Formats: sequence, structure tokens, C-alpha cells
Amino acid sequence: MAVPSRSWSSSLMRSRWLSPTLLVLAWELGARSGVIPAHTLAAPSAVVVTLWHMLMSGELPVSLAVSSVRVAAGLGIGVTLGIVLALLAGLSRPGEVAVDAPVQMLRTLPVLALSPLFIVWFGIGETPKIALIAFGSMFQVYLNLYNGICGVDVRLVDAARSFGLGRVGLIVHVILPAALPSLLVGLRYALSVAVLILVVAEQINASAGLGYLINNARDFMRTDIIVVCLIVYAALGLAIDAAIRAVEGRALAWRPRLVEV
Repeated sequence: MAVPSRSWSSSLMRSRWLSPTLLVLAWELGARSGVIPAHTLAAPSAVVVTLWHMLMSGELPVSLAVSSVRVAAGLGIGVTLGIVLALLAGLSRPGEVAVDAPVQMLRTLPVLALSPLFIVWFGIGETPKIALIAFGSMFQVYLNLYNGICGVDVRLVDAARSFGLGRVGLIVHVILPAALPSLLVGLRYALSVAVLILVVAEQINASAGLGYLINNARDFMRTDIIVVCLIVYAALGLAIDAAIRAVEGRALAWRPRLVEV
């Protein structure tokens, strides 16, 4: 079977940009011709100009820093809780009995519907925003790591025992490395959930951050600012995902790839 040449692959990658480019051009044309009113959706050129002004004024970098701290704090707490609970449930039968059922019940609750309750518990400061992100991102890590631990090949465990590994050695050298791919998948899911929840959490009496900018822009019908903030939200998510993929590439260097790009 013939292997696609590098030039063919490069041509394919370039062609993938064709439809997004045409879409942006149609959007610009529609905005300039008046088909798309500015109060409905600003033109791409207006969005670029607004992005430049917000960068130069320092408004956007400051807001991005505030939002990044919130999502980092929420992710840190949520990921830590998810890992601890998954280890308790996956490594012992009593832990599974004590942990898995409550976690499965809690994960069915709509996270965003809990925001009024979190406001009652934690007030209207930073705590409810971080708590919502932590609560929402915890379950993706828990489910993937728990399933990864439970899905470890029994033959690996038997082989390790035949070499004289005790329980601690079995966990450290066999079970956890085998479950690591599942953990990294859970981290990537948790990232996407954290960014989604951040968008809503920052609507809770925020005085800074991307959500604060969106609230103000909505009041003044500044769709250009709203689009800029949405682009930054997407870029923030992609940046964190790229960081996790980099960690995955190093941590799972031992795993063979079926497809090489």
C-alpha cells in the first residue's frame, strides 16, 4: 500500500483552512453590507481592532490573568479531589463501597444549577467561582482514573506478583503506570469542563476577569468585545490542553503509536 507523501499531507492541511477562511470572509462581507448588524455581530475587522486596543490598554491581559488564576485554582482542587477519591475507590473494596456511590450520585447534579447554593454557602466573592470549577472538573478525573485502575490487565498484576512485588510495589510500579493514560484523558476532559464553567462562574458578581468584560459589553451591546473574550476563552482552553498533551507525550513515551504523523 502506498504511503501518502509529505507534499500531499501538506496540501491537505492547507485545504482544511479553506472553509474557515471563506466563512470569515462571508462574515466580513455580511457585516460591511449591513446584512449582519453591528449590534448583532461585529465584523471580524472590528474584532481585530478591538483586540488590539484591549491589548495595548492592558485591559485584556489583566482580565486574562484573573480568569487564569480562577481556572487554575479550581482545576487544582478538582483534580486533586478526583485523584484522591479514585485511588480510594479503585484500590480497595471498602473504599469503593464508601466513595463510588456518593460520587456517582453527585456527578448527576447539574453543576451550574448549584451556583445559587454555593453563593449562599460561600458568599459572592472568589470562593463560589473556584468551588464551581472544582466541583465540575472533579468527576472527569475521578471517572477516568477509577476506570483506568479497574481496567488494569490482570496478567500484568499476576506477572508482578510472580516477581515478588508486594501490595505497595504493585500499586506504584504496575497499577498506577497502567492507569496513567486514563488519568491524562480525564485531565483533558476536566480542562474543557473547567473553561465552560468559568464562563458562567464569572457572571457571579465579578469585578474583574473575562466574564466581567462580557457582562459590561452585553450592557452596552459591544459584540466586538464579547467576541474577543470568547476567542480568549477558546485560546485559554487550547493552551491548557496543549500543556497537558505535552505532559502526556513525555509521560507516555513508552506507549507505541499506531499512527505516526
